[in-house]
Formats: sequence, C-alpha cells, structure tokens
Amino acid sequence: MKRRDFISKTVLAAPVFSLFPADLSFIARESSPAGKLEKRALGKTGEMLSVIGFGGIIVMDATPEDAAASVKFAIDAGVNHFDVAPSYGDAEVKLGPALEPYRKNVFLSCKTGKRTKDDARKELEQSLKNLRTDHFDLYQLHAVTSLEDVKTIFEPGGAMETFLEAKKEGKIRYIGFSAHSVEAAMALMNGFDFDSIMFPFNYVTWNVGNFGPQVLELARQKKMGIIALKAMAKGPWPKDADRSKYPKCWYEPLLGEEDIRMGLRFTLSHPVTNAITPGDAELFKIAINMRDTLSPLSNKEVAAIKTKATTATPLFRYSG
Repeated sequence: MKRRDFISKTVLAAPVFSLFPADLSFIARESSPAGKLEKRALGKTGEMLSVIGFGGIIVMDATPEDAAASVKFAIDAGVNHFDVAPSYGDAEVKLGPALEPYRKNVFLSCKTGKRTKDDARKELEQSLKNLRTDHFDLYQLHAVTSLEDVKTIFEPGGAMETFLEAKKEGKIRYIGFSAHSVEAAMALMNGFDFDSIMFPFNYVTWNVGNFGPQVLELARQKKMGIIALKAMAKGPWPKDADRSKYPKCWYEPLLGEEDIRMGLRFTLSHPVTNAITPGDAELFKIAINMRDTLSPLSNKEVAAIKTKATTATPLFRYSG
C-alpha cells in the first residue's frame, strides 16, 4: 500500500477514549529540587523535559536585555525546553543570543511551516544560524492542518525528505510535528513514526469540542512525546475585545491565578510531557510561579471543570 493510501485509510482509525482523569503512571516523572519544575519523559526518546516549556514568541519584539532576562528567569526555575519558529517574527534572532550561554544544557526545538523539501531545507539552515546552534534537539513540521499538507509532506520532494536527511547529518536529533486539526494529526501519526506531537489540549476544547481525546490516545499508544498547546487558553477573543494588553495572543488567555492554575492542572493531569504557555512574558512568569501547585486534579475537580467548560466557547471543535 502506498503511503498516501495508508494515510487516507487510517486517518480516523483510532477510537475516541475518555482518558480523563488520567493515570499518570503512563509517563515517567522526575521530581526536581525545591523551587524547580518537575520533569517528564518525552515519549521514548529518553529525554526528560520541564513540565512548563518556554514558547519563543515570548521574546518576539523584546529588547536583547529583556530577552536575556526572560531566558534567565526560565533557566533559574528549571525550564530546560525552549521552542521557537521562523513565523514568530524576530523571536529566533532574539532567542539565539539569550540562550547561547545555556545551550549545552537545554533541549531546543524549532519548527518549519514549509511543506516541500527545498523550502524546508532553506528554513532549517536559516533557523540554525539565527539560533546560533549546530543542531536542533527536536525539529517539527509546524501547524499542519489539512490532509493536502500531509500528502505534500510525505510525497517525493516533500518536507519529510529534508527531515530525514538532516537527521543523518546530525542537524536534528528527533522529528516531530505540531497540528491544529484532528484529521491532520491522526494522518501524520499513522504515516510516520514521529518522536513527538505538539497539539492543543485544553479544558474547553476537550470537554465541549471533542477535540483532543482521540489524538492523545493514539499518541500515547505510539509512545510519542506529547507537548501540549493552549493549556492557558480561555477561547476565541470576543468581538470588539481590547487585545492591546496581550498583542501576541491570537486567542483570549485565561486570566487570574485561579483560572490559570485550573487550565494548567487540567492539561498536566494528562500523560503529556509538558505545556507551552502563551507568548506573553508576564503570563509565562505567572505559570512558572505556580510550579509547586500544579498537582493532578481530583475527581471532584474534574466534575467542576467539566461544568465550567460548558459555559465557554472552544477554540477548536471536532465533529468526527
């Protein structure tokens, strides 16, 4: 069977499981010294990453001094996973110098939004220069949404050829992807043995949008590292909302310590590796300062969060 035929036949093959409240025995966890973040396994790679990851968009448009301060704050709290992408404005060129003193001791992931071999190679090489590094620990296909994109990626001359070549060259260690649709995520996982997935796992999309359970179950079956997006998302911005305070957030973030903690605890109560916070320095600091209070939800809290979710609008829905 050709790979593209395999994808079309298996895109929705995984059953939908209600994995929540989850059994965290599915994932290796490592306690850290007081004041530092817990670490969890990135699938079967053997890597242990901090349960809160640093989204590179935090340093987009920041001064070099502010970028360096944000990175140092993260390092001091035990963050060892930094993720960035070329589409985040000048984030790469800001993160590179700020991260350089710590590069040997952190796990650096980057992404490409390109779908063809040549375009992906060009973007990879430029990102390596921008980040002042000779390799990425994890390189990911970025924001795959359509099955047409999946087809292009896996075709001859597609981006996957660059990924495989770059791995042989030692320029990337692990291969992953981020996706914003259930269909694309399932097709990618069934088309290649990826090391990791980056996907929205949010209390509203999960409980109201039926968006996430089926993806998490298949990723867990495949023993992939699971990097969570949108843990701190409330939902779409309301019409005429004032977005000036959070210009880097394309969705409305959760605000207030109680709600932010709830969103993070919901996501981290699943067998995910970590959660990437919104691209705002202050929201990131709030999440980091909650590091000692992110215990798994109790059954009573699970029921309460399901009820709360029904009053919100999910960022994503899945009707399959």
